[in-house]
Amino acid sequence: MLINSKTLKGYKLNGIDGEVGKVNEFYFDDKFWTIRYLIADTGGWLIGRQVLISPYALTEVNKKLEHINIDLTKKQIEDSPSLSSDKPVSRQFENEYYGYYRWPAYWNGMYMWGYYPNIIRDSKEWEKAIQEEEMWDSSLRSTNEVSGYNLQANDGEIGHIKGLIIDEETWAIRYLIVDTKNWWTGKIVLVSPQWIERISLNDNKVYVNLSRKDIKSSPEYNEEFQLSREYEIKLHQHYKRIGYWFEEPVIKISSQ
Repeated sequence: MLINSKTLKGYKLNGIDGEVGKVNEFYFDDKFWTIRYLIADTGGWLIGRQVLISPYALTEVNKKLEHINIDLTKKQIEDSPSLSSDKPVSRQFENEYYGYYRWPAYWNGMYMWGYYPNIIRDSKEWEKAIQEEEMWDSSLRSTNEVSGYNLQANDGEIGHIKGLIIDEETWAIRYLIVDTKNWWTGKIVLVSPQWIERISLNDNKVYVNLSRKDIKSSPEYNEEFQLSREYEIKLHQHYKRIGYWFEEPVIKISSQ
């Protein structure tokens, strides 16, 4: 199921022994464009630190009740490695964090989730995860950071990033929501991270290997309606690209 990242903001986070806070924003990596951490607003419970929750701990997204269940206790979260609220997420912190929870590192291996093509929540399977590939490095970015970045086509600017579409089963970012109305009498369109060449922090831009003409004529996206596979097929056919659903196996979690 695909969902707008902004829709998830404010969802309650229910731990094993009670509510631990609400969804504030997300950190994602710029290699696989996958959510690596949910940043929780604990409402003063843990002051002065970022409370990060990995998708490994997320077990259910309930849209009706607007909450996400996490397989952690408050004590586990409180005793986890501390990251100052004004500090970036370093690899040193991630090593400590993943070591504390005994999860397989997503940055070791050739796949989106390291040793696995998709996220695995079976602790017995984690024991099989070996460091068979050289560690890759990437920058973690917040969803708030990229919102508002301009989209740079291969022949000029075309719009700005309005939001992100997340796959709640794999926690991959499937699309950037792009508003083109400030550049021409435009519309809202979607662009896949697979078509992105790079992100520039210096000029706040996302560069894509697409022409302005192709983006202008792409299928319009209506945020009021659930994103359908029919629309996705039409979008990928427009750009003559293969859909991600042909390339990745899917491991589902409960969703209501």
